[in-house]
Amino acid sequence: MTDTEVLRYTAFSHDPEGGNPAGVVLDAAGLDGRAMLEIAAELGYSESAFLTAPPEGLGGAEGRSFTVRYFSPKVEVPFCGHATVATAVALGERLGPGEFLFATRAGTVPVSVTSEGGRLRATLTSVEPHTEEIGAADLAEALAALDWPEADLDPAIPPAIAYAGARHLVIGAGTRARLADLDYDFARLEALMRRLDLVTVQLVHRAGPTEFHVRDPFPVGGVVEDPATGAAAAAFGAYARERGLVPADSVLTLHQGTDMGRPGVLTVELRAGDPRVRVGGEGVRIP
Repeated sequence: MTDTEVLRYTAFSHDPEGGNPAGVVLDAAGLDGRAMLEIAAELGYSESAFLTAPPEGLGGAEGRSFTVRYFSPKVEVPFCGHATVATAVALGERLGPGEFLFATRAGTVPVSVTSEGGRLRATLTSVEPHTEEIGAADLAEALAALDWPEADLDPAIPPAIAYAGARHLVIGAGTRARLADLDYDFARLEALMRRLDLVTVQLVHRAGPTEFHVRDPFPVGGVVEDPATGAAAAAFGAYARERGLVPADSVLTLHQGTDMGRPGVLTVELRAGDPRVRVGGEGVRIP
């Protein structure tokens, strides 16, 4: 990393000790995928983002459109929400608040950066989401890897796979205590997730009509747990709307990272008539 400037930002918190840290390389023009993976592995965060010139025809304002690739310490992922927020905050500090446009492997992702009281906040708009059922055998394997009895689940949040740029398995926890007690079989869950092409497992406990606590095991990325997962938040927003958990016009608050000692807050906005999901949060540079 000695020849490449790697910035460090946290997303979904204004406290450098909270939220989810991400590496941000604003000029990755001289790096190939292998070099990006090596930097991400050395940095050790759940994901790092690498910016290069936008593809021809992407659109957006000149100088505010980019190609973005995301790498965990083990693998490239198609989309990462927290690294998108971190990157947008880093760009907002340098270019000013406003609109950015990111070309990702999952599709085109607009991001809006605003400033309130000197704090920068970034809100991404997901690609069009969808959900699908998970087979009984695959669900049983997931629960066995988590060591979660089926009786501990919330029947109002039926397990399903949700996508809004990356695939996540949504599982509802019946109690906050169930969610807090996370000690899973890393290799077993990783094997299942690779077979189902999952990025994380989104574990959810409902705390109120539009308030949720979430946790995201991320063994396929080489980390036990992701402290704040914007892509999973977008996927969950789509799932919650489709399953009727919340109204079509809603603003959801997701609390994540509390059980890891890195609390963060993710805001998920749903708009009637627009299938896309907006995920926002504050971000700040890590000294």
